[in-house]
Amino acid sequence: MRYAICFTPTPSDPLTLVAANWLGRNVYSGEMVEPPRIHGLGIHEVAFHTALPRRYGFHAVLKAPFRLADPTSEPALLRDLMRYSGTFTPFELPPLEIARLGNVFGLVPSHPSQSLNYLAAALVQQFDHFRAPLSEAEIERCDPDGLSAPQFTNLHRWGCAHVMDEFRFQMLLTGPVGTADISRMEQVLHDFFGPVLGEPVAVTNIALMMEEGNGGPFRVHSLHPMGKVSARKIA
Repeated sequence: MRYAICFTPTPSDPLTLVAANWLGRNVYSGEMVEPPRIHGLGIHEVAFHTALPRRYGFHAVLKAPFRLADPTSEPALLRDLMRYSGTFTPFELPPLEIARLGNVFGLVPSHPSQSLNYLAAALVQQFDHFRAPLSEAEIERCDPDGLSAPQFTNLHRWGCAHVMDEFRFQMLLTGPVGTADISRMEQVLHDFFGPVLGEPVAVTNIALMMEEGNGGPFRVHSLHPMGKVSARKIA
C-alpha cells in the first residue's frame, strides 16, 4: 500500500464532478462513473485514453506515492498532516488551462504560483521521514538514464525526480495520445472542461491519497484543511 500527498478540489467542486465524468471514476468514493458521450470521440476511445489517470484519480501530486517507512504508521501520518496543514494559509491558484505535456494532456496553472511551489517543497521535506527508500526496481521504473542531473539527484534524495525546482503542477487527463489524435483530443478537452475553467482555484485543503491494495487505484483517504481552526470557522 502506498500513500501520496496531493491537491484535489473538494467533492462538490464543479471541476471534481466534470473530471470524474471524464475519467470514469470518482476520486473520493472510488466509484466508477458512466463514461461521457462526446461528439467526435467514441466511448471506447475515452476509456482507452483515460485508463492511466483513471487509476491515479483526479489530483496534482505534491508528494509522490510512497510506502511507509518503519517504524512510522498511518495514524502518525494522519496526525502530522492534520497539524501541518493548519500552518498554511489557504490561497488561490491562477485559472487552470488545458496543456499538452509531451504526449499526454493535463490541467496546469495559467501562470506560476509561488505559494503552490512553496507548499509542495515544504510537504516533500516535512514528510520525508515517513517515506520508505525506493527499491532498485522502483528506481528503474523512473528511467534514471533519461533524467537531468538535478532530477537524478532529487530521485535519490527525495524519492521523486520532479520536486523542488523541478516541480510542475499538473492534473493529468489522459495517458499517452498518438500523434494522429493529438489535435482531436485537444479540441475535445477544451470543449469538455471549458465551462469549469477560467476562474481561480481555491487551495484550502491538502489531500492524503491511498492506493487500494498493491497496484490498485488511488482514492482520497482524507482531506486536511489549511489555516487556523478559528479562521476556518469564520470563513
